[in-house]
Amino acid sequence: MARIRNPVLQGFHPDPSILRVGDDYYIATSTFEWYPGVAISHSRDLAHWRSLAPPLSRPSQLDLRGRPNSGGVWAPELSHADGLFHLIYTDVRGWAGDFKDVRNFLVTAPAIEGPWSDPVHLNNSGFDPSLFHDIDGRKWLVNMVWDHRPGHDSFGGILLQEYDPVAQRLVGSVRNIFRGSALGLVEGPHLYRVDGWYYLLVAEGGTFATHAATVARSRHIEGPYETDPLGPLLGSAHDPALRLQSAGHGSLVQHRDGSWSLAHLCRRPLANGRSILGRETALQDIVWRDGWPRLASGGHAPAGGFNGPELPAQPWPQPPVRDDFDAPTLGPHWQAPRVPVDARMASLDARPGFLRLYGRESLVSRFEQSLVARRQQAFRIEATTCLEFSPEDFQQSAGLVAFYSTDSFYYLFLTHAAHSTRCLGLMRCERGQISYPVEKEYPFEDCARVYLKLVIDHDRIRFACSRDGERWQAVAWEQDASILSDEHALPCGFTGNFVGIACQDLSGRRLHADFDWFDYRELPGPAAAG
Repeated sequence: MARIRNPVLQGFHPDPSILRVGDDYYIATSTFEWYPGVAISHSRDLAHWRSLAPPLSRPSQLDLRGRPNSGGVWAPELSHADGLFHLIYTDVRGWAGDFKDVRNFLVTAPAIEGPWSDPVHLNNSGFDPSLFHDIDGRKWLVNMVWDHRPGHDSFGGILLQEYDPVAQRLVGSVRNIFRGSALGLVEGPHLYRVDGWYYLLVAEGGTFATHAATVARSRHIEGPYETDPLGPLLGSAHDPALRLQSAGHGSLVQHRDGSWSLAHLCRRPLANGRSILGRETALQDIVWRDGWPRLASGGHAPAGGFNGPELPAQPWPQPPVRDDFDAPTLGPHWQAPRVPVDARMASLDARPGFLRLYGRESLVSRFEQSLVARRQQAFRIEATTCLEFSPEDFQQSAGLVAFYSTDSFYYLFLTHAAHSTRCLGLMRCERGQISYPVEKEYPFEDCARVYLKLVIDHDRIRFACSRDGERWQAVAWEQDASILSDEHALPCGFTGNFVGIACQDLSGRRLHADFDWFDYRELPGPAAAG
């Protein structure tokens, strides 16, 4: 098989937990405030990946209403033992400031497609938990501990405690087994047992430029653990020219032929240093030297591609460019901020062939929006939709979004104004400050259907509208797309840009908008950052 180019999961796919079960590979990644929770990607050749149904799809498993931007589901970990898939995840209720209000949970399923159980609550001591299944049948939870006390390192080390699967609770003493290396900010722990050693793989250095992956080992699961004398397994901070930056937070997988690989997060920043695609997932070849896992490419820098084991190619059918909303349910690439796409928000049955969105709260709401969107996965994309909407007053709007968070978005929308019963406006939100690049809305009273388009080209975004889908009119001047990035968020962010559709009715009357289709196209041309 030809060398595989990184990243293998493009767009917002951070904190990868990779798992092989037989000939199938799965990667679980963080979804933060986006619902359903935890993205699971599936492959049989490590080159071609498809999205599976997210496992946390019921309110009994996950309630994200009110979560802060970049809160919610952090660093899931996927494992398989005793005939069950085990998924560990953190639900972050608050993260900015001295305290981290987090809860760690476990769900299980007999198959990756589910059904997934209701969650077992584990602890609240810190984030990034993972479950290690030892060869003697015992199970151990590791997670970083958050220390809020003045004068203490907030990233207080890695805790270890035994998990009893029969009682479904943690038992025994809690031990702090590793306080990290000189890089600091230790988090993201994963335990492995290889040739009689326990290996602890952790993330360090923070999740931006100085991010890294570090390995420590011990003959005993409780420690003491010694760090690799050659330093971090992986990192990008030493070379700002690398295509893959912020490399770190990873997990290991052993292939059927005995070889190993590392899945890890990375960024591909734009020329201005901002990462509109968010943190992505890459793979590296691993070799074992002197009892330590090392990059097969040598050194510590992430390679732009990897070889992996010899596996027969198995591509999957890709989602079509156009979603005509003819299927009985939305595909797994569609997500919503904080709430399920249920009958209160949307319907595919009310008008067959359309997605009907019922207007709810504004785009800055952290509770109940009507917004569905998909990840931006390339630097040059075009998103287009066609909608029918008849607003009755200024509190009702619907349209096309480029949405990073409730603090950072663009919204091309139809609404009602004093001078027009149906008109088009553009809203920009940057770091929580809303502005309107169009001084007065464009009237659209003469057509029932309106076509909307946005084009993102690296750090630029353009908007257009049409009455027939063929003749397009630009809306406002070209804008800065890079505001939709982790680096520009306040105080920072951990997600990535989405494009999609939305509907609001601030009056509470739940006026609906009907969307006939949604197009997402990746455009050819230069991709300097990719």
